[in-house]
Amino acid sequence: MRKMKTELCLLALCLGFSLNAAAAQPANDCGVPQLAACPQPADTRLPDVKDMLTWDRQQRVVGFRSDFRAYPGDVFKAGEPRPIPLVSRSLKEATYEYHGHRYGVEDYIKRNDVTGMMVIKNGSIAYQYYGSGNTPTTLWTSRSVGKSVVSTLVGAAVKEGKIASLDDEIVKYNPDVKGTAWEHVTVRQLMQHTSGVKWNEDYTNPQSDFAKLTQCEANKGTYDCVKALVNDPARKAYAKPGEAWSYSSGGAWLLGDTLEKATGKSLAQYLQEKIWQPYGMTHDGVWHSYQPGKHDVGAHGFNATLEDWGKFGLFIMNDGVLPDGTRVLPDNWVKDARTWNTADKSVTAGHPDGSYGYQWWNNSVPVNAKDVAPVKGLESRDTMWALGIFGQVIVVNPKEQLVIVQWSTWPKAEPSFSAQPLEASLMFNAIANTLAK
Repeated sequence: MRKMKTELCLLALCLGFSLNAAAAQPANDCGVPQLAACPQPADTRLPDVKDMLTWDRQQRVVGFRSDFRAYPGDVFKAGEPRPIPLVSRSLKEATYEYHGHRYGVEDYIKRNDVTGMMVIKNGSIAYQYYGSGNTPTTLWTSRSVGKSVVSTLVGAAVKEGKIASLDDEIVKYNPDVKGTAWEHVTVRQLMQHTSGVKWNEDYTNPQSDFAKLTQCEANKGTYDCVKALVNDPARKAYAKPGEAWSYSSGGAWLLGDTLEKATGKSLAQYLQEKIWQPYGMTHDGVWHSYQPGKHDVGAHGFNATLEDWGKFGLFIMNDGVLPDGTRVLPDNWVKDARTWNTADKSVTAGHPDGSYGYQWWNNSVPVNAKDVAPVKGLESRDTMWALGIFGQVIVVNPKEQLVIVQWSTWPKAEPSFSAQPLEASLMFNAIANTLAK
């Protein structure tokens, strides 16, 4: 027996690995062999993706952390990881008032179905929470937080010269829109969702454009199906480009498609080359792909760990500058991205300075909010919010040197602003004020 073990050890040395290392490295059986390791937990039964908009809470938990293997995907590989240092801070004093009641962080997590949260202050993790079985290796899907990643990659393409100007019409880079309602829309207008092209984003209507997009995703031939939906010759404009704001995942999909045609690379590949590896992200991620290796969805589908969501926020907070000093984004890009457009419907009573930038939101406490506190902490001029349905969030405030990440399974895809979105802005104000002391 001893002789056999010795022979096995010699064989292992010849093959360049140790028996202990081999035993410690589980086989990649999660359906995505390009991943260096399988994210945990590995759920065995996944909910049907065609029913995504009507999943119950537990189905959302499993579905959101299994999105990377429920659809075809392109892996963006981590390089040399640079983990975020941990400097824990107490958040016991971080409380907010909401309609006559005072709540703290633990209350907030329970009330808002939070499944993961990370607070990064001055470049270090001040607080982290994993719930519902999630772990530091879990890949959680972004929903529309992915839009903010795509708009950032547009900035990289402008810096690189692949896109000459944000005021170029998208037809210059994407000839497929010629003859459609999108033809004379500019790159900037796509990012600001001011295309003026009709798109029904209603998450409760099974006949909406967004619902039809999810059905395309649940079947084969996804790229051609979504392309036909978005570029339908019957799709009309309701306003001149730039005049009116209306949230559009169809326009966001088209932005991603246009970016890929301009760069000649999939979103995953471009993200890996421009940000993921040079910024030292800690784990591989997966982007929901309509044509693996060629086209990833620009409207959502970015899957990554909680820490790497946070590191992306740090990349934005640090103005798109890499650790070696290389600037990935154009000068003033991050400031411009949170300069809220003033088109019709973007300006509201609650947000008179505008609601939307370059696929980043103004989610500050509305100026007309009543019976709530604190209303200050993360002011709209300094803070940008990446938001996805059911409560996915990245908040970035360079002035406070603060990034907050949230994973959640809200009961509604898009609740009233007076519900979960308002509670988030109050809680995050409280965290910012506590950590500023």
